[in-house]
Amino acid sequence: MLNLGSVITAMITPFDEFGDVDLKKAARLAFKLYTEGSDSILVAGTTGESSSLTRDEKFKLLETVINESNGQFPVIAGTGTYNTESSLKQTLLAEKMGADAVLLVAPYYNKPPQEGLYLHFASIAEKCSIPIILYNIPGRTGVNIANSTVEKLRLNFPHIAAIKDAAGNMDQTSELSMIMQENGHTGKGFKIFSGDDSLTLPMLTCGASGVISVASHIASRQISNMIKAYFAGNISEASRLHLELFPLFKGLFETTNPILVKEAVTITWENVGTPRSPLVKATEVQRQKLHDLLSSKNIIRSEVLTA
Repeated sequence: MLNLGSVITAMITPFDEFGDVDLKKAARLAFKLYTEGSDSILVAGTTGESSSLTRDEKFKLLETVINESNGQFPVIAGTGTYNTESSLKQTLLAEKMGADAVLLVAPYYNKPPQEGLYLHFASIAEKCSIPIILYNIPGRTGVNIANSTVEKLRLNFPHIAAIKDAAGNMDQTSELSMIMQENGHTGKGFKIFSGDDSLTLPMLTCGASGVISVASHIASRQISNMIKAYFAGNISEASRLHLELFPLFKGLFETTNPILVKEAVTITWENVGTPRSPLVKATEVQRQKLHDLLSSKNIIRSEVLTA
């Protein structure tokens, strides 16, 4: 089983001043994230504005990050769309290119019933062999992947290895953990990753293994330390770090993701451009509030502080 670690960064996609994907900056950003504490890098996920990238852009980006990783860290490709055939083709291409795993979001807008969700993921799993991470985010897709559907998929396709759980429902997370434990060999090794930074610590207590994170762009080491403290039994230290990071977790999501995390990376590292339409750049009020938050956490470039 591929070890993806406990902190997976859902990497933003840098754009240049013309709005084109900046591949050189993407390579440098991926390596920076790795050296600062991210265990794996997710490319062209929803934080990477996958729905606004062309197919060609997605795979040039994936190729760039795979080459940059040079086997040092796992690279996960976001290949899920609202179209089963398109998702399958993108998954098979990502596998051929050397991606270590794929992330498949539930088909958005279509709102398929549970049988439709099962058949969508099963159609892809039947033809690919690398690990698959399901992505459940009903607030964005309009549909919830039921635990019974996850259980059935895992039973029939053991390489469906994990789920990014952004449903925000601790009961659902707890139930899924319980189901996988009760399933013995079938459920053994199945990973649950928090899909919400602010819920990472609570979800660890419900059976999660880590987080697919946005905030790790600027606080991966602290997030990693929080998770390590929890699993080492140092709950008070994990709680302290969670509360220390909590304003940052919430502050990055005061408007639609990835608007503020792109601004945060620009403030703390280099200009990574603004999100593509229909998203917009951060307002001056949002930028100043974010600047103040990052300053209070000592997560900021010195030249920005003196500008």
